[in-house]
Amino acid sequence: MLLLCSCPLLHAQKPEIIKMSQVAAWDLADNDTLYVLNFWATWCKPCVAEMPFFDQVQREMKDQKVKVIFISMDFRNEYDKRLVPFVNRKNFDSKIVLLDEPKYNDWIDKVSTEWSGAIPATLIVQHSKAIRSFHEGEFTYETLKTKIESLLNQ
Repeated sequence: MLLLCSCPLLHAQKPEIIKMSQVAAWDLADNDTLYVLNFWATWCKPCVAEMPFFDQVQREMKDQKVKVIFISMDFRNEYDKRLVPFVNRKNFDSKIVLLDEPKYNDWIDKVSTEWSGAIPATLIVQHSKAIRSFHEGEFTYETLKTKIESLLNQ
């Protein structure tokens, strides 16, 4: 007899390791998708605290052209021992990637000249409608959803 388990690990994802060129591709994508790019790390308590809000918005807006992407700022050498277990425990629906670009000063202004480098930080973009909104700091569920809805209605 074969038993199927609906264990969280069946839904778990292994984060893709990306370079800044992929972030730039989302930023400049010529389509009708609103990209919500959240920069975070497993060691950042405010980052981890707000992640369920982003994931909830992603689930609630699954029928709209909204894509939440969690961009981990964890160190590449902690990928297997820290990031992958975290992702497996949390079981988020939103896409999770690891940004392998340790020289922050080389690329941080490309995300936003307003960014001090602190996380959490969020860039919301839709190139085809010239939408580009940057937020440094933590979001509540209400402020995040309101922000995304207002940008979608532009």
